[in-house]
Amino acid sequence: MPAITVLGASGFVGSAVTAALARHPVRLRAVARRPSFVPGAGPARTEVRTADLTSPDELAAAVSGADVVVHLVTHSGGWRAAESDPASRAVNIGVMENLCEVLRRRRADGPPPLVLYAGAASQIGLPPGTPIDGSEPDHPGTAYDRQKLGAERLLKAATEEGVLRGVSLRLPTVFGHVAAPHAEDRGVVAFMVRRALAGEPLTLWHDGTVKRDLVHVEDVADAFVAALGHPDALAGGHWLLGAGRGDPLGDVCRTVAALVAARLGKPPVPVVSVEPPADAPATDFRSVTIDSSPFRRVTGWRTRIPLHTALERTVTALAGAEAHEK
Repeated sequence: MPAITVLGASGFVGSAVTAALARHPVRLRAVARRPSFVPGAGPARTEVRTADLTSPDELAAAVSGADVVVHLVTHSGGWRAAESDPASRAVNIGVMENLCEVLRRRRADGPPPLVLYAGAASQIGLPPGTPIDGSEPDHPGTAYDRQKLGAERLLKAATEEGVLRGVSLRLPTVFGHVAAPHAEDRGVVAFMVRRALAGEPLTLWHDGTVKRDLVHVEDVADAFVAALGHPDALAGGHWLLGAGRGDPLGDVCRTVAALVAARLGKPPVPVVSVEPPADAPATDFRSVTIDSSPFRRVTGWRTRIPLHTALERTVTALAGAEAHEK
């Protein structure tokens, strides 16, 4: 049974990845600042730990004996915090710096540990007008994307050094709902669903034609599981995950409004365009479609949950959660 440590296991993506891994015969250690939720019905032998992963000593203890480390730690403040909060760098880059050093000191006989890292498709900066596939040069336009790219470069350098076998999976716009405490989705889709449930208009910073490659969180979790079976083919590279559609956000918002209206028995809330804030990044106004065929050719992974089904499930879950809170 391979030993797998998930760092950031209590978060939104982390909870989904941990649940997916728990369905396999592995020794699974879920580590985060807060206690992680691990489904107990699977064949995995599980252990839940809490730790400050910015501490080198606590990080070393968390990955001790691990054959695989899944690095899903990211600062909760997102791109806005990265512009001004020093703690953002300590999390987004510092954890990777410390992880590489911990594994450098731990070198032993046998293959180096596999490290799967959650990068971001936005690391390239302004995308071209065609689908991106990972071959594009990186010109990150925000502090957050520069930090993510910096961590990825540390991972690749450690792979070349033979310290570890690093694989960066650059994530698209991930959305959905996971049944775990503290695992709230703060992304654009969940934000719009909550506004619609509250009867508030859905606002866009553009005319609604801007596209995003939307992937349900369970499909993303399956990609991390798929990567485990192909470490040698994937190591040293970055691989883009996406559905390959490019969904216009105006259409997504209107679908969300209609789904919420059907559930509540009310008219759908309006979808309106508003002036963007002055600090809105330029990438928010550029369409993104992702060609994940390089990763698919190696692993066989592809998205399996249709967009409409994924939106229905998200609305149902968030509506149920709000009703429970009331």
